[in-house]
Parts: sequence; C-alpha cells; structure tokens
Amino acid sequence: MLPNFFNNLAADKKNISQYSGNFYRFVTQRPSRTIKATAILTVLLFVPQLILTWRAYQRFENITTYELKLQTLSDEIIYLDEVLTMSAQMNAATGNRMWEKRYRKFEPKLDKAIQKSIELAPKIYSSENAKQTDSANQKLVEMEYQSFDFVKNGKNELAQALLSSNKYKLEKIKYHDGVENINIAITEQVTNKVKIYRKQLLLTSIFVFLSLVMLIPSWLIVLQLLNEYLKQRQIARKALEKTNQELELRVEERTQELSDKNNQLQETLETLQDTQIQLIHTEKMSGLGQLVGGVAHEINNPVTFIDGNIVFARQYAEDLLKLLELYQQCFPNPPLEIQNEVEALELDFLKKDIFKIHESMKVGTQRIRDIVLSLRNFSRLDEADFKQVDIHEGIDSTLLILQNRLKLKAGTSEILIVKNYNQVPLIECYPSQLNQALINILSNAIDAIETQLNQNDNKSFIPQIIITTDVSANNHITIQIADNGCGMTNEVSTKLFDPFFTTKPIGKGTGLGLSIAYKIIASKHHGKLSYSSELGKGTEFTIEIPVTL
Repeated sequence: MLPNFFNNLAADKKNISQYSGNFYRFVTQRPSRTIKATAILTVLLFVPQLILTWRAYQRFENITTYELKLQTLSDEIIYLDEVLTMSAQMNAATGNRMWEKRYRKFEPKLDKAIQKSIELAPKIYSSENAKQTDSANQKLVEMEYQSFDFVKNGKNELAQALLSSNKYKLEKIKYHDGVENINIAITEQVTNKVKIYRKQLLLTSIFVFLSLVMLIPSWLIVLQLLNEYLKQRQIARKALEKTNQELELRVEERTQELSDKNNQLQETLETLQDTQIQLIHTEKMSGLGQLVGGVAHEINNPVTFIDGNIVFARQYAEDLLKLLELYQQCFPNPPLEIQNEVEALELDFLKKDIFKIHESMKVGTQRIRDIVLSLRNFSRLDEADFKQVDIHEGIDSTLLILQNRLKLKAGTSEILIVKNYNQVPLIECYPSQLNQALINILSNAIDAIETQLNQNDNKSFIPQIIITTDVSANNHITIQIADNGCGMTNEVSTKLFDPFFTTKPIGKGTGLGLSIAYKIIASKHHGKLSYSSELGKGTEFTIEIPVTL
C-alpha cells in the first residue's frame, strides 16, 4: 500500500509542475549564474578557513592529548612519591610489614607514571635537572629499601634513624626541587603552545571576518533572487492546497494502520519498561552487595586482630597484678614515695576496673562481629542462587542495614521494632532478592512514620513497626509488616505498584521500590504481596511465599 501512496504523490507532483513552470524557467536563466558564482566564491573562501581551523584543532588536540596529560602525570608522580615515603616511614615507625607491601604495590605505578612522562616529554626529562632528580630518586629508593631490611631484622630504630637522617632529607629536597622544576618546564611548554594556539585562532577569526565582508553583498543578491522565488511559489501554493485536501483523505486511511502499529509499540514499551526495572534492580543489588560485602570484610580484619589481642592483654594484666601482690606480700611496708603513688593511682580500684574494661572491650568486639555477620547475611554475594534460608535471619539483617534510619530526627524517640516471630521452616528462595523486597517495604514504612511525625506534634505518639511471621494453612510463610505511619489515600493505593510512581519530592524517590518488591515476590517466588491502609493510622503489608517452589 505504501508504494502506491508514493506513486500517487509523484502523479500529484506532475500536476503541480504545470503551475510552477514559469518559476523554473526564471531560476534557470541569469539568476542561476549569480547563485553559482556566489556558491563558488563561498567554497573558495571556505577551504582556507577550513585548513586554518583544522590546524588550530590539531594544535588543541596536541595540547589536550600530550601537554595536559603531562601535567596530570606530574601530579600523579608527586602523589605516588608521597605514598611511598609515608609507607616507608610508617614501616619503620610501626614495624608492620603491611606498609612495605603497600610500598611495593605503589612503586610500579610510580615507575609507570614516570615512564609515560618521559615518552610524552623526552626533551624535558633528558635535561640535567631531570637526571639529577632521577639520581636523587634512586638514592631515596635505596635508603627506603635499606630501612625495610632493618625492619625485617628487628632493627626498627636504625630504620627510623635512616629515614630521618640529614642525608635522606637532603636527597628528598633535591628530588622535590627537581620535580618542581620539571613541573615548571611542563607549564612553560603548555603556555607556549597555548600562545601559538591563540595566534592561530586570531588568524582564523580575521580570515572569517574578511570572508564575511566579501560574502555578505553576494548573498544579499542571492536573497533578492530568493524573494522572487517566493513570489512564484505563491502561485504553486494554490495548486498545492487542492492536492492537500485529497491527501488528507488518504492520511485518514493510513491513521488506522498507524493506530494498530502504536498498539504493538505500546506492548513493546511495557516489555522494555519491565526490562529497565529489572536492570535497575540488578545493578542496585550488585552495587549494594559489593559495598556491604567489602565493608564487612574490611571491618572484620581489624576486629579479629583486636579480639585476639584482648585475651593476651587480660592475661598480661593478671600476671602483672599477681606479681604486684607478691611484691606487697614480700614488702608490706614500702617506702613513703611508693605509698603515695599507690594512693594517687587508686590501685585497689584499678585492680577491679581493669577487668571490667577488658570485659567491655570483649563485648564490643563481639557486637562488631555480629554486625559484620549481619551485613554478610544481607548482601549474600555467595548466595545469589536459589536455596533454603531462614527468613528471620534475612529480616534481622535488613533491620540492621536500616538501623540508622530507625533513629529518626533529633528530639523524637527511636522507632520501636516489635518482632512477633513464630516457628517457621526454612524456605526456598533467592535470598538477596528477597532481602531487597524486605528493605524496600521497610523503607516505605519508615518514610510513612517520618511523614506522620512531621504532620503530628503529639508527644505521646510512639512510632513502631510490628513484624509478624507465621505459617498459613496452605503451606505458605506469611510476613506481616505493619506501621503506624501516615497511611495512604485511595488515589495513592491504586497506583502503589506502578513503576516510577512516587509521592516523594524530586530527587528523593525513584518510584521503583514497591514495584520491584512486587515483581520479586510475585514473579520470582510465585507469592503474593497485599496491603491494607487507613489514612492517618498506618499501613500493613502482607507477604505470602510458598515454603517450596
């Protein structure tokens, strides 16, 4: 049908041509020569301008590709040198071999940055100043490696003395001065090239101005000819009006075809929208899982170190106190100076309190271990596949992630979490996805309570979220999450699970939280997500998931 449509348009064009014949004859005579001459003149002036612009562009590319990259590499060299210096000094000060590993990790990066700089600016790095700077750097590296050897042999004081010696400081000053002189040379080189670039831009601008002076009169003549063209076109327009009326009838016929295609496109759009939501959810969970897992790992290492040393610290304290008691038994009447010091230190109180401190430290490290375990359970990077899990463990991990939000604003009480956990079996699910659904629903509950607090100044109001778990008669686990927040209007509740629908201000909500939660529960786990809400009193969400899919 479409080829016939275009054939009809071609036939209409032939009809129109008989009305506009005078115009075509007008254009193909002398006025056309004027237009051709103006076009040729424009091309002749445009080519040199294009060449000048291209050269200026090449100069600009050279500056951005090489010169500015040199400055970036120079800053990187300074940063990496400070990292190496700090690592060597910390290794000598603490005796912890971790700093030596850090030094050896960043040293290849510094060498790579220096090599790139040499490739980009061989003249600058072949100068006498650059050679002296490189010599100072080699001496610094030798002394730092020597300090590592001292630390390995348990000679920390010699390592510290070496890195604080005048020889080391002198070489450090030489190296810093050399790097600064190199930076000055790079800056001067960039400045010179920028000046050349500006001159080229000025030359291009002058040529453009002269071109305009020559072309404006020519194009004024062309515009006059175009004015004549418009007059002739008025005659052709009247013929087109008649043709347009006929075309409108044909367009109506095509409209129905387009309507059918639009329906198909709408279905495709809905599919793409579902895919977009899934991609956003996957990316969010991946980023959150990596972040939480990484934080948990980084916290666990120092906590393990502290927890392991608390036991030894307590044992050492007990040994010292035993030794002190032996001294007191053997020398019951110490000199007056020792008696005064015992009273000043409150020795009897210290004996009792030191073990309380140890016990508090032990409780604190265990609390951190529990937090790290909860973070790992929430992220479940190693449990992305379908498996059996304890739903209570997932809820507790989610609540821990939201712990800071439960504190609300200053001057108000913390949200009370009431857990009515009943005995439920393990369920087969995708743990990380189910955790995401729980955190989305709980986040909405917290938002509703915050809104209720902002709208209600009742000081007796106790914000709370009640979480109830149970097993239903049809072998489903039910999770009820009820809050006493602001509730929902009928208008909001009808759009609650629509993608991208949100009642939050711009920038504070994506409108995907409950939509993603619904898809996870309904599509991924063949469950149900329902709710009941009363405006001003709160909302209750009910999750039903089969124990076995």
